[in-house]
Amino acid sequence: MNRFCCRFILISIFSLVLFACGQAPEVSPQTQVTADTHAGDKPEPTPVASEPPAKKVITSRIAYGEIDDQNLHGYLSMPADATGSLPGLIIIHEWWGLNDNIKATAERLAAEGYVTLAVDLYNGEVADTGKQAMKLMEGLNTGKEAALSNLGQAYKYLSATADAQKIGVVGWCLGGRWSLQTALLLPEKIDATVIYYGQLETDKDKLATLNMPILGLFAGEDPVVPRDSVEAFRKGLTELGKPANIYVYEDAKHAFANPSGMAYDAEAAEDAWAKTLEFLSKNLSTGRTY
Repeated sequence: MNRFCCRFILISIFSLVLFACGQAPEVSPQTQVTADTHAGDKPEPTPVASEPPAKKVITSRIAYGEIDDQNLHGYLSMPADATGSLPGLIIIHEWWGLNDNIKATAERLAAEGYVTLAVDLYNGEVADTGKQAMKLMEGLNTGKEAALSNLGQAYKYLSATADAQKIGVVGWCLGGRWSLQTALLLPEKIDATVIYYGQLETDKDKLATLNMPILGLFAGEDPVVPRDSVEAFRKGLTELGKPANIYVYEDAKHAFANPSGMAYDAEAAEDAWAKTLEFLSKNLSTGRTY
């Protein structure tokens, strides 16, 4: 076992030691749109969802912080043959929660040369039905400050404990929204932001604070993140001179990149994945070049 693998085990143990220790909300219109879009959807994996990483990775369930005296547990992955400091990635789950699909995706990204931390915004809960997911998402929407604290602690873990010199954030669906929120929370610290069909911020005063390259991947047939929202986001970033690449897959639907969902679109998903890997490699490698 090499020194870096040993270090991985030690930081996992360190994390566990360091952090050891009503009424249903009213459904918002946007949550209802999301629920309607996912009507009949189930997180049932296709063969693609079980695709193994490109190389062997090591994984661990770790505690990366705490809120209200409760541990924040996540899924840490990195290449088994890593021998030095790696760039970090905060991975943010869809509205289903931190399920096996997101863990597998985190492993696939880790195999590309990153230490990935798949966070849990639902405090251990995972949805199997749209109704469950809607309830969990609405609860998260009413607890924004806790979610931001969660993501801020994930960044701190990767930076301080995993020794990542550069850190990016990637999220899908609900996670895409929180990927952008993480960038807005840490505009001088996040080095690359990837948004898969997440709800967007179009306030130019807020977007003006961003100081990292952005990759946005959206669907043309998506009532959750409509085209006019995507175009307003693109226009705002362009007028502000922010480095951003925004792509819209015209015939794809919301959640087109989820291989464990009913809207999976192989052609769009494979192209988006290739763009994601290229973007992360360019912006998280030594010497940022955007």
